[in-house]
Amino acid sequence: MEQVQPGLWSIPVPIPNSPLRYVLVYALEMDDGVALIDAGWDTDEAWQALTHGLATAGYAVGDVRGVMVTHIHPDHYGLAGRVRDTSGAWVGLHPDDAALLPARYGAGINDLLDDMAALLRDCGVPEDELGNLSRASLEIVDYVRQAEPDRLIQDGERLPLPGWDLRAVHTPGHSPGHLCFYEHRRRVLFSGDHVLPRITPNIGVHAQSSGNPLADFVESLARVSRLDLHLDEVLPAHEYRFAGLAARVSTLLAHHDARLEEIRTATAARPTTWELTAALTWSRPWDQISGFMRRAAVAETLAHLVLLESRGRVTRTRELPWRWEPR
Repeated sequence: MEQVQPGLWSIPVPIPNSPLRYVLVYALEMDDGVALIDAGWDTDEAWQALTHGLATAGYAVGDVRGVMVTHIHPDHYGLAGRVRDTSGAWVGLHPDDAALLPARYGAGINDLLDDMAALLRDCGVPEDELGNLSRASLEIVDYVRQAEPDRLIQDGERLPLPGWDLRAVHTPGHSPGHLCFYEHRRRVLFSGDHVLPRITPNIGVHAQSSGNPLADFVESLARVSRLDLHLDEVLPAHEYRFAGLAARVSTLLAHHDARLEEIRTATAARPTTWELTAALTWSRPWDQISGFMRRAAVAETLAHLVLLESRGRVTRTRELPWRWEPR
């Protein structure tokens, strides 16, 4: 728990069974209560951490007037519905993420699982892995209380927060509707998962992604980098706050350039996406990666291949599963 500035608090809300450990929920004080940026997972432990953090700042959950969700992943969106049920606060999302809710967390989930299985099969995932990987996201659905948004937050929109001049910046990539929030008077950017100080966010092609999410991410990075001259700090959703946004963006772009070259070189063997993913260097040995993280690795590899394909640097075969080769 930290007071970042007068009237601005950072509340670490724990994430179960995750090396990230917590998501940073930001509480913005107003004359009639507080607004939140993100909410946390829907667990009792997370709820207790959020309520304790608000109490430390002098508030209760009933004082929350709005929840601005950077994106619909469970560690950001999961508790938003419980906060609204308790306080009557509005919940806001970008329209591109709001459109994904019924299939991701509602009645359309079985169709989404079928679509994911078809995509993984096209990637060459073996049949004995296919069932586990296509359904891997089910293990996190229980950490979300679905909350249809009361407000659709558009790019450039000024949020109705008395005492704040907070504007939304659409930064697709990590999710189609990912939002950052910029406050020029306080010289801060709430960056969600778009820019983190030490790690790179997962950018993957999956059944609900845009056609070329890594290209979207690269373009979004360039966009926020231009704000650096007007910032003192970046306030991310994980790890810790930092300065030097433009330098961090340069590091992220260099990382992806190196990864793109590594992947393009590896396509000389005409691998499937699955074979290529298993052969790449990861933060731990491939045989120690399982479940949802293994699926995320396949999706991330595919995102790099799709970007290379769009740049005319690799091609994929027409027959399935796809095989990739350099151009």
